[in-house]
Amino acid sequence: MKHGKKYTDSIKLVDKTKQYDLAEGCALCVDTAKAKFDETVELHVRLGVDSRHADQQVRGAVVLPHGTGKNVRVLVIAKGDNEKAALEAGADLVGAEEMIAKIQNDGFLDFDVLITTPDMMGLVGRLGRVLGPRGLMPNPKAGTVTPNVAQAVKEAKAGKIEYRLDKANIIHVPVGKASFGADKLAENISTVMDAIVKAKPAAAKGQYIRSAAIATTMGPGVKLNSAKFGA
Repeated sequence: MKHGKKYTDSIKLVDKTKQYDLAEGCALCVDTAKAKFDETVELHVRLGVDSRHADQQVRGAVVLPHGTGKNVRVLVIAKGDNEKAALEAGADLVGAEEMIAKIQNDGFLDFDVLITTPDMMGLVGRLGRVLGPRGLMPNPKAGTVTPNVAQAVKEAKAGKIEYRLDKANIIHVPVGKASFGADKLAENISTVMDAIVKAKPAAAKGQYIRSAAIATTMGPGVKLNSAKFGA
């Protein structure tokens, strides 16, 4: 694959044989962000589990101390007092059956997070084929199916992210923007890694965190010293 000059310049900064400590790795990652826009920094963690087994799933959600740097569009599907509470908490869109119909019939997906109440899940569950592949399906483990929609909206707006294994047993999550600087990125990454370590399944054997790396949207990967994360 042929890369542009900016990527070629960035990759010269990274020693591919080295695993960087978190602070150094974050500083280096920021240095590789050479695009004209504020690049997102993503964390990629490979775990020593097998996602094909139900007792080895790793999934959850965590609020990043410095947020994601993204304006999160929140849709709440709820009724009555919960509808009012969601609006007061800052939800961008609120509705019930009419919103479900809009998603199902019109393909409306102009939101980043969908939060709903347990009593509405019977209806929202019908949207699984539309929402599931896009990672938008509400889930109690992620805190997006909850009777306390106001808190869920505030957390989503504050920078709550969901982490989950893909088929290759890797977790991919955004941890901020290059403009955050190394210190804020390191704090966000530490928060995510602590959550992943605490979510270690009892059935997991051997080394849990196999590898970890960070990268900007347009930059090369920077390997982190995964041994420092305590698992």
